[in-house]
Amino acid sequence: MAVFRNSTKKPDSAPAIHSLLGKDVTFTGEIHTGARSLRIEGTVDGTIHSTGEVSIAPGGLVKGTVFAKHLIVTGRAEGVMKIAECLEIHGTGYVEGDVEVGSLVVDEGGTLQGVCVRKDQQAHGADKGAEANGVAKGGPLPLSKVDAKDLKKALEPPRH
Repeated sequence: MAVFRNSTKKPDSAPAIHSLLGKDVTFTGEIHTGARSLRIEGTVDGTIHSTGEVSIAPGGLVKGTVFAKHLIVTGRAEGVMKIAECLEIHGTGYVEGDVEVGSLVVDEGGTLQGVCVRKDQQAHGADKGAEANGVAKGGPLPLSKVDAKDLKKALEPPRH
């Protein structure tokens, strides 16, 4: 009888979903989640502020502005997205608008339509001043009324 030992570390479980906007729900306005995760299966027309993860499920739609640490799109997002770390667009995902990201992953079948700039993680040479102020390496997003101060404010925990 052979004994097998699994020497590899168990994969981490998926992060818990703290807030869910159901598929038959339409929300108009502003959402603040702090570091809690948010899954959108319905429709949001407005602004989302999150220092955690936001996911737009298949059939989900966000029209407006998203400030988040991590955004996963398998549904549809339209507007301005300022993502501090990673934007993931999965095979069924569609993103249209002005996007600023730390990093970008687009799976086969995923769509990014619009302007995308990478927020440079390391300051180099002449770009140091702009990056220290939160401006992306390629410059600020065109047609965007959102600036670095708004992004920093969105990523701060709410004060009570």
